[in-house]
Order: sequence, then C-alpha cells, then structure tokens
Amino acid sequence: MSSKQGKGGAAAKAKKPTKAGTEEKREDVLQAVVLADSFQDRFKPFTVEKPRCLLPLAGVPIIEYTLEFLASNGVQEVFIYCGAHSEEIETYIHDSPRWSPNNILTPFTSLDFIRVSDATSVGDFLRDLDKRNLISGDFVLVHGDLVANIPLDAALTKHRERREANRDACMTMVLREIGEQPHRAAKARVITPIFAVEPSTGRCLQYDEMHPLQEDHYANLDPSLFKHPEFELRSDLVDCGIDICTPDMLALWSESFDYELPRKNFLHGVLKDWELNGKFIYTEIVDKGYAARASNLQMYDCISRDILERWTFPYVPDTNMVHGQSFRRIREGSCLEDSVIITRGSKVTKSVLGRSTTVGAGCTVTKSVIGRRCKIGKNVTIENSYIWDDAVIADGSSVAHSILANSVMVGEGSQIPPGSLLSYNVRIGDRTNLKPKPTPRISLFDHDRHPVVTDTSLVGEGGKGTLYQETLGGDDDSEDEEADPAILQTTLLYSLENLNLSSSSISTLASTDSFDSDQGDSHAGSYAAGDFGESRSRLSSFASYDSAAGVSKSDAFHSDAVHGLLDALRADDSDDFDSAKLEFMGLRLANNASDSSMRRAVAVAFVKRASELLSPENGGLEPTKAAETSLTSKRGAVKFIKEVGVGGDKPAIQAEFALALQKALLGVKGLEVARAGALLAAILQQLYNLDVLEEEGILAWWGDKRASENENLSKVKEKCHVLVEWLENADEEDSDEDEDDSD
Repeated sequence: MSSKQGKGGAAAKAKKPTKAGTEEKREDVLQAVVLADSFQDRFKPFTVEKPRCLLPLAGVPIIEYTLEFLASNGVQEVFIYCGAHSEEIETYIHDSPRWSPNNILTPFTSLDFIRVSDATSVGDFLRDLDKRNLISGDFVLVHGDLVANIPLDAALTKHRERREANRDACMTMVLREIGEQPHRAAKARVITPIFAVEPSTGRCLQYDEMHPLQEDHYANLDPSLFKHPEFELRSDLVDCGIDICTPDMLALWSESFDYELPRKNFLHGVLKDWELNGKFIYTEIVDKGYAARASNLQMYDCISRDILERWTFPYVPDTNMVHGQSFRRIREGSCLEDSVIITRGSKVTKSVLGRSTTVGAGCTVTKSVIGRRCKIGKNVTIENSYIWDDAVIADGSSVAHSILANSVMVGEGSQIPPGSLLSYNVRIGDRTNLKPKPTPRISLFDHDRHPVVTDTSLVGEGGKGTLYQETLGGDDDSEDEEADPAILQTTLLYSLENLNLSSSSISTLASTDSFDSDQGDSHAGSYAAGDFGESRSRLSSFASYDSAAGVSKSDAFHSDAVHGLLDALRADDSDDFDSAKLEFMGLRLANNASDSSMRRAVAVAFVKRASELLSPENGGLEPTKAAETSLTSKRGAVKFIKEVGVGGDKPAIQAEFALALQKALLGVKGLEVARAGALLAAILQQLYNLDVLEEEGILAWWGDKRASENENLSKVKEKCHVLVEWLENADEEDSDEDEDDSD
C-alpha cells in the first residue's frame, strides 16, 4: 500500500460557506474529484520515487490527460486527492502554465488539493470528503490515470433528468461498448465486469466481476433480478472509471465504513442492498469515443499504443498538450520533437522521440516512446519499449518490451529482455545480458525508499541497482490475496501455464503478435496471448476444458445451447423468444463461450428447425416457406439472430454468419446437398428481407474462399448463385439511379 505521511486535515484552499439563497446556483456548477492515489503498488519500483499520475505516457504526464478530459467537458471546480507524493503533485500543478490556480487562463474556476493523513483506501478518502461538505451538487469522480475523449453532455443531461424525477438517483456510471474493432485497452481487460442492466431505463441492477484466478467462472444472479420485467447481462462493456455522482453517493460511503473499492465493494454492496438504502444507480452506455485507465502495466502499454494510433485524438503527441512541446508527425507514423537527430542508416517507425534525443547509425527503433535528451548509440535495437528522459543506451545493445526510467544507463553490448523494469538511475554494465527470470525489476531503493546494495552478479561490473523485492500483500484489490487478479499484473511478463489459462505465457505488456496493427484490429481477445481470431471474443481465454468430465466446455455449450433454442422453436405456443434468449446467454456466460461458438450454435439451431420443416411429418414445406417459418414463427427470434447470432453490421461479420449457416446445413443428417443449397438460398434471402443481413455481407460471403474450400461446400454455395446475381444486379441498378439523380 502506498505510504502515507501526515498531511493535515484541510484542503489547500478553504471554501467559503455558501450564502443563503444560492443553493440553486451552486448546483449548476459542475465539480470533479480526481483520485490521484490508487493505493496500489502495481507501478513499483517507479512509484517508490514518483507518483503514478506524473509518470510519462507517450511523453506527457498521465494527469494531463485526466485534467484535459475534465476541462473539455465543462468542469469548473476540481478537487485533487494526492495521497503519496502529494508535495510533488501539488508543485507540478502550481508550476503548470495551464492548470495553476494562479493562472488567469486556466479553464477551471478553482483547483484545490485535499490531504487526508490516515487514508489507506479510496473508501477512506471518500468518507472524509463527505464530512468536509465541499461538494454542493453533481460532480464527476475519476482517477488520476484516466485517458478519455468521451463527451459527457448526453450522460450529464440524462443524469440530471433522472435526479430531478427521483432524488434517489444518486450515480451514473459511464460505460463503453467494446465494439467490433476495439482499441487495445478495451481488449486487455484482466477483470471482466458483469453488469445487470434494465435496458429501458439504464438502471444498474447488479454488479459482479470475473477474473482468471477465481475457482469457477459463473455469475451468481440475485433472485430479485427476476422481479424486473426485463434485464440484460452485459459482459461486453469497458468500465471507463467515470462516475457522475450526487452528494448522496458520498453519504452511502459514510454509512458503510468497511467499503474500500468503488466497484467490488461500494457498487456491489449498494446494489445488493438497494431496498434498504433506497438509492438507484444508472449506466450510460456509449459506443463512441475512447476511455481507459492506466491502472496497471498492461494498460500503460495498451494506452500508449492507442495514443500512437490516434484512438485518443485530440490527445496525441503532435497536438502538443504540454506547454513547450514541439512534436510533429513524420512518415512511418512517428512523432518527433525539435532537435532530434537520427543518423543516416537508422530506421525509426511508429515511435515518439523527445527533444534533443540522438539515435546513432544502424539503429532500429520500432513502436517505442523515447523521452528527451536520450542518447542511443550505434547498432541499437529498441522494440515496443518506453525509454524515459535522459537515458543512455550504448552501442550494440538491445531493449525489448521494457520500461527504462529517467537516467537509466545500459552498457555496451548489453541485452534487456522483455518485461524488464529499470527504475531511476539504474546502470547496467557492459556486455551484461539480464536474465528473463526472475523478471528484471531493478531499483536503487527498496519499497520503503531505503538505498540498496548493488548486486553486480545481476547488473554487471560497473552497474548500479539490485532486484526490487515487491510486497504482493500491498497491492490488494481483494481481501483474498491469492485470488487477487493484481497478482497477474505484478510483472510485465507473467507465465500462466500452471493456471491452465493458456498454453503460452501471457504478457502484462500486450503481446506484440496479437496486438500488431499489421494483423488488423479484429482480434479482441481479453488477453495478450492466444489465437482467438474473433472480433468480439470476450471470455475466450478462460480455461475451457472440464477435466473431470472429459468434456470440452465449448462442446457442452454447443449441445445445450442448440437443444434449448430448438425446444423454443418447436414449442407450440405463442411465447416470445426472450426466455430462450435469457437461457442462451446464461449458458454462454457459464461456459465462457466465444462469439464463434455463439454464432455456430445459433446457425445450427435455426438450420435444423428449417430442415425439420422440409420433412413430411413436419408439414413438408418448400424451402422458402420452411426458411420463413423457422425465422419468424417466434416473436423476437429475428432480433435474437441479428444481435446475438450475427452481432454486427460489418460485412465481414455477416459473412461469418452466412458461412456458419452453410456449414451447419452440410451437417444436417439425411439432407441432400442440393436440398441444402436450396434451403441456404431461401434462408439468406429471408435474412436479407428481414434486414438481418445486408447485400454487402452476403456478397462478402460469396467471395470468401472458405465458402468453397471443398466440393460439398461448393455445391451448396452454387445454389445461391441466382440470389447473388440478383443482389449484384440490384446494386448496379441502384448505382444507375444515383447517377441519373445526380444528372
């Protein structure tokens, strides 16, 4: 836990008491509270000497992104809780030409610091804040490691409308859908939050979370959920860490003195006991914009790369967020400041280089961020790494997937392996190859900031520093240390082979292979390792084999899901498809099924039902009528196929579902290939007419080599030739009409 020093109990600037009759006016002032101390050790050894919010992220102190986000959303008054290293944070803000309260050009009407001498958790601070009566109306609660460009106008408006309609509406959480091609930070979730949401109102009914170290991967639903007419279980949401709150939210913290964490304790507890506290919490789910917290080393890496790829615009290097910066974009996707010298014969791609940095001949710098005044010698290789100000890397050295803090020196011909953390002023001797295990976390100080004795067997002759001895117990996000997902994040590289989560090691700094932009952004697995190949895969990296039963969980999910859907389609009643959907989504959550498994199960179920309707004992319908009946006989089935089976409007995703239908038809016993082709054409036409599949999606399937990779697939596909030809002709006619209109 971050060390706390006595700081006194008052805010840096005492607020004047509110005058009588001004309460309504005060409620119009939007306030924000920034938690600049996370009470975690995930960035040690760096945070032994410097607060996390001042660590450089793509050349900019992290807190700059947070304050810019607040300023862009009209926040007027800001309170910053600093915790550890409070003097350093306060000095940085007061010296800033943009944020200093003494600067008339600052976007905030006030910016105050709050010191709490004995806080050991976020809960302690928020309970103290409640006692101070500094918050007069709505306020935005964020952490000091937030990077976001999401506009809050709509969320603020809805929050205020709900508050006016019901004073018990005390908080709105801003959540973002992962989307079809999510940025890296969205892919890299270690904890998977699960929200039960009332879709008509956005009210949050239950919160839970999953992580790889828990014994099972099931969500326990509160029975009270089923009293609501409808609810959705959402595991496809990114928790942005942005909460719009009323002062009543702080009172709830004070009423429960044992709450420590905003989500696992507070949110879970308030929702569980809502009938007792009478308060309501809502969600605002957005599908555009960027929001992520640099809450661990993995997220630090992902956000850095998202910044380089401009997901965070306008918060990118070449907008020069900090006074005095002079970044400009050049070819190869890099940004350089003034006075950068890159010697002829060196190659720099997709990287950021700060002012007065020099790169010697024969160097290769790829997907890295290098600070100011760094000296890179000759024939140096730097890949996927973060080199902070004033570092020196001598000739012939290599650095891979590591972080080197200010003034680190790497001797000639040395190798820094993936996952290394070299803290401030560490020196690695000449021709020293650090061993990848144990992960090299090297510092000149221990966790209490006491100097350590240099280990020359580690850092080489002439080196400085020793292996940093971390204290896992101080990084708790959980009372049960062994079940804490923070343990996964204590190093840059962490092998999970012994946990049966993957057959390969998982990097806490995202894997270059799975996150390489050259491979496209469609791989959205929750972890850095593994070949999931799906655009919406969220839980696919969990263990998926039940060794006791000897049955793959994916097989169990497929069988149960198909039978459940078929039973619903066969039922001779007028019930809608909602109960079948709820059962299906419960199976998916219980078995951690991937999106490809979901798509396959939906395709097989509807194909089997359509095939049954072709048989004399089930009516002997023609393919067109059989397709129509299977898709439309149950209210809500079409919507289920569109949202769950297909899962998006992009042609590539729709082509995947069409391919799943094609392969499912070949798997139907007793169905001739020719008959299967006719039924496929009928189903595709019905899905087109029902606006489930677009012509671009069907044409993308038609052009996919996988649709004709063997003889039977080709025969089934050929029966759709007339439909495809009609779609192509219709497309040409539309183009001709557009040209006529323009003429």
